[in-house]
Order: sequence, then structure tokens, then C-alpha cells
Amino acid sequence: MTEQLETWQINNRINLYLLNAIHEEFLGNVSASKGRNIAEQFSHIHNVRLLWLKAASPELLEGQIKIEKNTIINKELLNSELFNSSEAISKLLTKGFTEQRIKGFKPHPSAFLGYLISHESHHRGQIVLTLKQSGHPLDQKTQYGLWEWGSR
Repeated sequence: MTEQLETWQINNRINLYLLNAIHEEFLGNVSASKGRNIAEQFSHIHNVRLLWLKAASPELLEGQIKIEKNTIINKELLNSELFNSSEAISKLLTKGFTEQRIKGFKPHPSAFLGYLISHESHHRGQIVLTLKQSGHPLDQKTQYGLWEWGSR
């Protein structure tokens, strides 16, 4: 179980690494195909975590704050809430691996971990593409850094 939790924590550190590499003024950038802006992408990641907490272990929602559409979203808020929801998901994963199930998710906790990481990776890709399309691409060091799971 330790490796699975470490994998989850690395995933969140990669999210925060990406967030911290983005200039605050670019959080409102939207991709050429429209949809959510960068801040809303990060908020969505956080809010989906909360949806799973509500479904699988509602007691872990205590102290969590949903980032609503009308919220003024900045990097400080996103850093704080992504950290908090990641910690709660770590607790859910610990419980799930111990009990060998995540309430409301099939087939097993390892698949749930894979689902969460796939979902968040998808949005990281959308964020990187949005930055590129809006003329504010990530520097090469950061682009490669997103793949340095052994040092994050």
C-alpha cells in the first residue's frame, strides 16, 4: 500500500509543480476549442476529488471547500485546496486498500488510483495545450519536469 500512496502523492506534486510554473495572469487562458480556463481545470481536478470523497467516504469531506464557478481563483487557493483534497484522497486510498474496496467504484482500489491519475493527467495535458495555444507555453525544463516522477 505504501507504494500506491506514494504514487498518488507524486501525482499531486506534479499537479502543484505545473500550477506553480504558470504565471498567475495566465490562469484565465482558454484553449482554442473553448471550455474551461486553466484555473477552472485545476478547480475541476479538486472538485472531482470531492465528489469521490462524498460518494465513498463522506466523513473525509470535513474541512474541504468546493471551488465554485463564481469564486475568485488564484494560485494560493488552488495550491491550498489541491493539497487538502490530496490528503483526503490519501486517507480514502488507505481505507480502500485496507478494506479492498472503494465504495461506489469497481473493480478495486488499484483501478481507482489509476482512474484518478488518468483523469488528472488528462487535465494536465489540457492545461499544457491551453498554455501553448494562448502563446504562453511552458519552458522546456518544466515540460520535462512533468515526467520526472522519480524526483518529484
